[in-house]
Amino acid sequence: MDNTLKKYRYWEWRTIIVLFVGYALFYFVRKNLGMAIPAMEAELGISKTQLGIFLTIHSIIYGFSRFANGLLVDRFSKKKIMVLGLILTCTVNLLICFSPKLDGLLNLLDAEGKATLGLVYLIGSLWVLNGYIQGMGVPPCLSLLAHWIRPTELATKQSIWNVSHSIGAGVVVALCGFMLNRFGYSAWYLCFIVPSLLALLGVPILWFGLKDSPSEVGLPPVEKMDQVKKSDPEPSPLDNIDGSKYKKIINRMVFANPYIWIIALSNFCVYVIRLTILDWGASFLTETKGMDIAAAGGLLATTEMLGGTMGMLLAGWLSDKLFKSKAHRTCFFCIVFATLSFFLFWKCQSVTLSFVCLVFSAFFIYGPQALYGVCASQQATKYAAGTGNGIVGIFGYLSSVVSGVIFGSMADAGGWDSVFPVAIIFGVAGAIFIGLMWNAPADGYEKLNKVIADTNK
Repeated sequence: MDNTLKKYRYWEWRTIIVLFVGYALFYFVRKNLGMAIPAMEAELGISKTQLGIFLTIHSIIYGFSRFANGLLVDRFSKKKIMVLGLILTCTVNLLICFSPKLDGLLNLLDAEGKATLGLVYLIGSLWVLNGYIQGMGVPPCLSLLAHWIRPTELATKQSIWNVSHSIGAGVVVALCGFMLNRFGYSAWYLCFIVPSLLALLGVPILWFGLKDSPSEVGLPPVEKMDQVKKSDPEPSPLDNIDGSKYKKIINRMVFANPYIWIIALSNFCVYVIRLTILDWGASFLTETKGMDIAAAGGLLATTEMLGGTMGMLLAGWLSDKLFKSKAHRTCFFCIVFATLSFFLFWKCQSVTLSFVCLVFSAFFIYGPQALYGVCASQQATKYAAGTGNGIVGIFGYLSSVVSGVIFGSMADAGGWDSVFPVAIIFGVAGAIFIGLMWNAPADGYEKLNKVIADTNK
């Protein structure tokens, strides 16, 4: 039995590490655009409003893709979906890089070398397509983690995986900032080609490093691991459940579960602040704080990797140790302090204090970022984790209607001072929503047993 536990721990941590690397590389070909925006504005003449429209559509499509692929990963190979997604997203980024080269065929540039509407629509359409493909990254990760990590440890260990968001975004932001500073804004295309080539290195790592479930390596389901020392382990609650009954259980645990919808609404609000920082950070740092592009890239990278990483790790630990795996309680406090930090960042005149406030904003905003997936997985249980997280993801990225096109238009019309108060209001609303489930149980497994009993009547 000790050998079984050792084998389980090996595969558990192998899965976490491989998913960490793989999803960080997804961010290489997703958060590169934010750094390229100032250069594309200057070189191609694309406005914030135009870019905001496509950022919005990209995020909405991404949210729906997370839902659609959440349904798929609950039924099909998680590894294959993630590998295919990484290959396709790199391909799309390479197409964006070379899109102006098609000028001779499609008249994409005017006499001054600026983008025509044709090039704007081409790049925008490719980025929207990238949004759908990027939705093939998170659902496999969350489902695999729920299959390999026990519920009592999920918040802590999923938070470790969530650091991949910050590492991936931070590295690519710093890399793109360095390249643009070294080679000038005319080399904006490097922000797409270099991250794509690096991300492709993750394909064999994912393919050879992952297994869809413990059964593939001769291990029992994760919920039975605490019983391996018993002579007769208890059966899984979904043993012998047919397809029609399984659908009813999914409906009860996800679509008719009020906690899933509360998490989704709060996630919408929190993502307004998160996407504002990630998508527009380079723009408002250069325009309002007087930074050059390299300094802005370095600040955003430090914010992501220092603030985001520490915030996610601490949030996961607090959820399991202080709040007894009730991740939603940790989310409440994180959102309150994230909103306050973002407010102080807006009001600070000092570049140094602005940096500190932005780091703290990321520190607290990435707590909920890491834990909303945990909350959804816990409340929906591992059997519907992909679907539950899909709904939460849709709401998160629907927020890009606000952070993308609305904030882009507001910044063009009235500057960034018109944007920050609205973002802060959403932060307050996010805290209120998640506060509504303060007394919710840590997970939905007790509810699941009742639902199964009702379904079998």
